[in-house]
Amino acid sequence: MGQVSHSEQVQVNPPLLQMVDPPPADATAADLEARADELHAQKLYLDAIDYYRAVLKKVPNDAHILNKVCRTQLMMQHWRDAKNFCERSIKADRNFADPYSNLGVALYEAGRYSAAVKQYRKAIALDGTSAAFFNNLGAALFSKREFEPAAEAYERAIELDPDVFGRSSRAGVQAQLPSPADRAHYDFTVARLYAKMSYSEQSIEYLRKAMEEGYKDFKDVYKDVEFAELRKDKRFADLMAAKPPALPE
Repeated sequence: MGQVSHSEQVQVNPPLLQMVDPPPADATAADLEARADELHAQKLYLDAIDYYRAVLKKVPNDAHILNKVCRTQLMMQHWRDAKNFCERSIKADRNFADPYSNLGVALYEAGRYSAAVKQYRKAIALDGTSAAFFNNLGAALFSKREFEPAAEAYERAIELDPDVFGRSSRAGVQAQLPSPADRAHYDFTVARLYAKMSYSEQSIEYLRKAMEEGYKDFKDVYKDVEFAELRKDKRFADLMAAKPPALPE
Protein backbone atom coordinates (compact mmCIF):
# COMPACT_ATOMS: atom_id res chain seq x y z
CA MET A 1 0.00 0.00 0.00
CA GLY A 2 1.29 3.45 -0.88
CA GLN A 3 1.97 6.07 1.74
CA VAL A 4 -1.14 7.97 2.79
CA SER A 5 -1.00 11.75 2.37
CA HIS A 6 -2.27 13.81 5.27
CA SER A 7 -1.80 17.18 3.59
CA GLU A 8 -5.47 18.06 3.98
CA GLN A 9 -5.72 17.20 7.66
CA VAL A 10 -6.04 19.92 10.28
CA GLN A 11 -3.38 19.83 12.96
CA VAL A 12 -4.34 21.12 16.38
CA ASN A 13 -1.76 23.18 18.21
CA PRO A 14 -0.78 21.82 21.62
CA PRO A 15 -2.52 23.52 24.55
CA LEU A 16 -0.81 26.29 26.42
CA LEU A 17 1.00 24.80 29.40
CA GLN A 18 1.78 26.29 32.77
CA MET A 19 5.55 26.26 33.10
CA VAL A 20 6.51 27.77 36.47
CA ASP A 21 5.83 27.26 40.14
CA PRO A 22 2.53 28.62 41.48
CA PRO A 23 2.49 32.03 43.18
CA PRO A 24 3.91 31.88 46.72
CA ALA A 25 1.29 32.70 49.32
CA ASP A 26 3.63 34.95 51.32
CA ALA A 27 4.68 37.15 48.39
CA THR A 28 3.64 40.79 48.37
CA ALA A 29 1.22 42.14 45.81
CA ALA A 30 4.03 44.19 44.25
CA ASP A 31 6.31 41.16 43.93
CA LEU A 32 3.53 39.07 42.43
CA GLU A 33 2.71 41.78 39.90
CA ALA A 34 6.36 42.16 38.92
CA ARG A 35 6.66 38.40 38.39
CA ALA A 36 3.42 38.35 36.40
CA ASP A 37 4.73 41.13 34.15
CA GLU A 38 7.92 39.12 33.56
CA LEU A 39 5.92 36.02 32.66
CA HIS A 40 3.74 38.03 30.29
CA ALA A 41 6.84 39.42 28.58
CA GLN A 42 8.12 35.83 28.22
CA LYS A 43 4.77 34.88 26.65
CA LEU A 44 4.01 32.47 29.50
CA TYR A 45 0.48 33.78 29.56
CA LEU A 46 -1.26 31.16 31.69
CA ASP A 47 1.38 31.53 34.39
CA ALA A 48 1.12 35.31 34.17
CA ILE A 49 -2.63 35.10 34.74
CA ASP A 50 -2.09 32.87 37.78
CA TYR A 51 0.15 35.54 39.28
CA TYR A 52 -2.21 38.38 38.39
CA ARG A 53 -5.05 36.46 40.02
CA ALA A 54 -2.89 36.07 43.13
CA VAL A 55 -2.45 39.85 43.17
CA LEU A 56 -6.22 40.31 42.94
CA LYS A 57 -6.66 38.16 46.06
CA LYS A 58 -4.56 40.70 47.94
CA VAL A 59 -5.92 43.84 46.22
CA PRO A 60 -9.39 43.00 44.90
CA ASN A 61 -10.85 45.07 42.07
CA ASP A 62 -7.58 46.81 41.23
CA ALA A 63 -8.29 48.38 37.85
CA HIS A 64 -4.70 48.13 36.60
CA ILE A 65 -4.36 44.45 37.48
CA LEU A 66 -7.75 43.64 35.96
CA ASN A 67 -6.63 45.41 32.80
CA LYS A 68 -3.41 43.39 32.74
CA VAL A 69 -5.44 40.19 32.92
CA CYS A 70 -7.55 41.52 30.04
CA ARG A 71 -4.41 42.29 28.05
CA THR A 72 -3.03 38.79 28.66
CA GLN A 73 -6.32 37.17 27.68
CA LEU A 74 -6.20 39.18 24.46
CA MET A 75 -2.76 37.80 23.70
CA MET A 76 -4.20 34.29 24.05
CA GLN A 77 -7.14 35.28 21.82
CA HIS A 78 -9.60 34.55 24.62
CA TRP A 79 -11.90 37.35 23.51
CA ARG A 80 -14.80 36.63 25.87
CA ASP A 81 -12.61 36.39 28.97
CA ALA A 82 -10.73 39.51 27.89
CA LYS A 83 -14.00 41.40 27.49
CA ASN A 84 -15.08 40.36 30.99
CA PHE A 85 -11.87 41.56 32.65
CA CYS A 86 -11.81 44.81 30.66
CA GLU A 87 -15.35 45.58 31.78
CA ARG A 88 -14.40 44.83 35.39
CA SER A 89 -11.40 47.16 35.08
CA ILE A 90 -13.59 49.95 33.67
CA LYS A 91 -16.10 49.47 36.49
CA ALA A 92 -13.26 49.74 39.03
CA ASP A 93 -11.92 52.99 37.51
CA ARG A 94 -13.91 54.74 34.81
CA ASN A 95 -11.12 57.29 34.27
CA PHE A 96 -8.52 54.68 33.30
CA ALA A 97 -8.14 54.77 29.52
CA ASP A 98 -6.37 51.49 28.75
CA PRO A 99 -9.22 49.02 29.44
CA TYR A 100 -11.54 50.94 27.11
CA SER A 101 -9.05 50.42 24.28
CA ASN A 102 -8.48 46.78 25.24
CA LEU A 103 -12.23 46.23 25.37
CA GLY A 104 -12.31 47.73 21.89
CA VAL A 105 -9.79 45.12 20.75
CA ALA A 106 -11.95 42.28 22.09
CA LEU A 107 -15.01 43.71 20.33
CA TYR A 108 -13.04 44.34 17.15
CA GLU A 109 -11.79 40.78 17.01
CA ALA A 110 -15.40 39.63 17.34
CA GLY A 111 -16.23 41.70 14.24
CA ARG A 112 -18.17 44.31 16.23
CA TYR A 113 -16.45 47.27 14.60
CA SER A 114 -18.93 49.99 15.56
CA ALA A 115 -18.84 48.92 19.20
CA ALA A 116 -15.05 48.88 19.06
CA VAL A 117 -14.97 52.42 17.62
CA LYS A 118 -17.10 53.59 20.56
CA GLN A 119 -14.62 52.16 23.08
CA TYR A 120 -11.58 53.54 21.26
CA ARG A 121 -13.13 57.01 21.26
CA LYS A 122 -13.73 56.71 25.02
CA ALA A 123 -10.08 55.80 25.51
CA ILE A 124 -8.95 58.77 23.39
CA ALA A 125 -11.23 61.12 25.32
CA LEU A 126 -9.40 60.10 28.50
CA ASP A 127 -5.90 60.03 26.96
CA GLY A 128 -5.27 61.66 23.61
CA THR A 129 -1.52 60.96 23.68
CA SER A 130 -1.57 57.25 22.85
CA ALA A 131 -0.65 56.36 19.26
CA ALA A 132 -2.02 52.85 19.86
CA PHE A 133 -5.50 54.21 20.61
CA PHE A 134 -5.59 56.16 17.34
CA ASN A 135 -4.14 53.23 15.41
CA ASN A 136 -6.82 50.93 16.82
CA LEU A 137 -9.50 53.46 15.96
CA GLY A 138 -8.16 53.74 12.43
CA ALA A 139 -8.19 49.95 12.03
CA ALA A 140 -11.82 49.70 13.14
CA LEU A 141 -12.91 52.56 10.88
CA PHE A 142 -10.99 51.11 7.95
CA SER A 143 -12.63 47.73 8.55
CA LYS A 144 -15.97 49.57 8.35
CA ARG A 145 -14.76 51.08 5.05
CA GLU A 146 -14.94 54.58 6.54
CA PHE A 147 -11.71 55.52 4.83
CA GLU A 148 -11.51 59.28 5.43
CA PRO A 149 -12.00 59.19 9.22
CA ALA A 150 -9.71 56.15 9.32
CA ALA A 151 -6.99 58.15 7.57
CA GLU A 152 -7.45 61.00 10.06
CA ALA A 153 -7.02 58.58 12.96
CA TYR A 154 -3.95 57.03 11.35
CA GLU A 155 -2.43 60.45 10.71
CA ARG A 156 -2.72 61.31 14.38
CA ALA A 157 -1.21 57.94 15.28
CA ILE A 158 1.81 58.65 13.06
CA GLU A 159 2.20 62.11 14.58
CA LEU A 160 2.43 60.50 18.01
CA ASP A 161 4.61 57.56 16.95
CA PRO A 162 6.07 57.30 13.43
CA ASP A 163 6.69 53.56 13.96
CA VAL A 164 3.13 52.84 15.09
CA PHE A 165 2.36 50.57 12.14
CA GLY A 166 5.48 48.51 12.77
CA ARG A 167 4.43 48.08 16.38
CA SER A 168 0.88 47.11 15.44
CA SER A 169 2.13 44.46 13.02
CA ARG A 170 4.12 42.90 15.84
CA ALA A 171 1.71 43.14 18.74
CA GLY A 172 -1.31 45.30 18.14
CA VAL A 173 -4.38 45.67 16.00
CA GLN A 174 -4.34 45.91 12.23
CA ALA A 175 -7.29 46.58 9.99
CA GLN A 176 -9.22 43.42 9.17
CA LEU A 177 -9.43 43.72 5.40
CA PRO A 178 -11.66 41.23 3.62
CA SER A 179 -10.21 41.52 0.13
CA PRO A 180 -6.85 42.10 -1.59
CA ALA A 181 -8.28 45.34 -2.98
CA ASP A 182 -8.97 46.63 0.53
CA ARG A 183 -5.47 45.61 1.65
CA ALA A 184 -3.97 47.49 -1.30
CA HIS A 185 -6.12 50.54 -0.49
CA TYR A 186 -4.95 50.39 3.13
CA ASP A 187 -1.28 50.29 2.13
CA PHE A 188 -1.67 53.14 -0.35
CA THR A 189 -3.44 55.22 2.32
CA VAL A 190 -0.61 54.60 4.78
CA ALA A 191 1.96 55.46 2.09
CA ARG A 192 0.15 58.75 1.42
CA LEU A 193 0.13 59.62 5.14
CA TYR A 194 3.83 58.89 5.53
CA ALA A 195 4.62 60.94 2.41
CA LYS A 196 2.53 63.84 3.70
CA MET A 197 4.55 63.80 6.93
CA SER A 198 7.89 63.50 5.09
CA TYR A 199 8.67 59.93 6.19
CA SER A 200 9.99 58.95 2.79
CA GLU A 201 11.41 55.54 3.63
CA GLN A 202 8.17 54.34 5.21
CA SER A 203 6.14 55.79 2.34
CA ILE A 204 8.23 53.93 -0.23
CA GLU A 205 7.79 50.70 1.74
CA TYR A 206 4.00 50.98 1.73
CA LEU A 207 3.89 52.09 -1.90
CA ARG A 208 5.77 48.91 -2.78
CA LYS A 209 3.19 46.87 -0.88
CA ALA A 210 0.30 48.66 -2.60
CA MET A 211 1.91 48.09 -5.98
CA GLU A 212 2.49 44.39 -5.28
CA GLU A 213 -1.13 44.07 -4.19
CA GLY A 214 -2.32 45.63 -7.44
CA TYR A 215 -3.85 48.86 -6.12
CA LYS A 216 -6.14 49.90 -8.95
CA ASP A 217 -5.68 53.66 -8.54
CA PHE A 218 -1.90 53.56 -8.17
CA LYS A 219 -1.55 56.24 -10.86
CA ASP A 220 -2.75 58.71 -8.20
CA VAL A 221 0.81 58.65 -6.86
CA TYR A 222 1.72 60.95 -9.75
CA LYS A 223 -0.95 63.56 -9.00
CA ASP A 224 -1.68 63.49 -5.26
CA VAL A 225 -0.14 66.54 -3.64
CA GLU A 226 0.96 64.47 -0.64
CA PHE A 227 3.48 62.65 -2.88
CA ALA A 228 4.91 65.83 -4.43
CA GLU A 229 8.18 65.75 -2.48
CA LEU A 230 8.48 62.00 -2.63
CA ARG A 231 8.31 62.12 -6.44
CA LYS A 232 11.68 63.94 -6.33
CA ASP A 233 13.26 61.07 -4.37
CA LYS A 234 15.49 58.70 -6.37
CA ARG A 235 14.03 55.76 -4.43
CA PHE A 236 10.61 56.68 -5.80
CA ALA A 237 11.95 56.71 -9.35
CA ASP A 238 13.66 53.37 -8.76
CA LEU A 239 10.45 51.85 -7.43
CA MET A 240 8.43 53.09 -10.39
CA ALA A 241 11.06 51.76 -12.78
CA ALA A 242 11.22 48.36 -11.09
CA LYS A 243 7.43 47.92 -10.93
CA PRO A 244 7.24 44.89 -8.62
CA PRO A 245 4.75 42.40 -10.05
CA ALA A 246 1.36 42.17 -8.41
CA LEU A 247 1.01 39.22 -6.08
CA PRO A 248 -1.56 36.56 -7.04
CA GLU A 249 -4.82 36.78 -5.12
